[in-house]
Amino acid sequence: SAKMMENKVFLSFTFYSTILILKMYVVAIITGQVRLRKKAFANPEDAVRNGGLQFCRQDPDVERCLRAHRNDMENIFPFLFLGAIYSLLDPSPTVARIHFLIFCVGRIIHTIAYLLRLRAPTRSLAYSVAQLPCFSMALQILLATTPYW
Repeated sequence: SAKMMENKVFLSFTFYSTILILKMYVVAIITGQVRLRKKAFANPEDAVRNGGLQFCRQDPDVERCLRAHRNDMENIFPFLFLGAIYSLLDPSPTVARIHFLIFCVGRIIHTIAYLLRLRAPTRSLAYSVAQLPCFSMALQILLATTPYW
C-alpha cells in the first residue's frame, strides 16, 4: 500500500529481513549440497536413490550446516517479530537502519564463521554483536507498551 511505502523504517526492515531470509535459503542449499557430496542423507529414500541405505547416516559437515541453520532460526525469526513491531514505534529512520544493518551484518559474519570454521571467537563475537540491536529493540518495545500491560 502507499502508506507502507511511506514508512522508511519499515521499508528498511523489509530489505534487511529479505536479505536474511535469502541467506537462510543459501544455508539450506549448502546443506543439501554437502549431503550429496558426503553421501549423508536424513531419509532412507534419498540414501537409496544415491547409492544405498548405508548412506542414511549423519556426517559432521552436514551437522555443522544444520547447526548454523538452527542458530539462524533461533535468532532471525525473533528479529523478524522485533523489527516489525519496532518499525511501528516510529523510531528515527537512521537509528533504525543502524539496528537492522548491525543485525544483518552480524548474522552474515556468523554464518560465514560457522561454515568456514573461522577461528574462535569470531562466530560467538558476531552472534553477540547481532544480539545487541535485538535487545535494544525489545527494550524499546517494552518501554512503549508498558502502559498497556
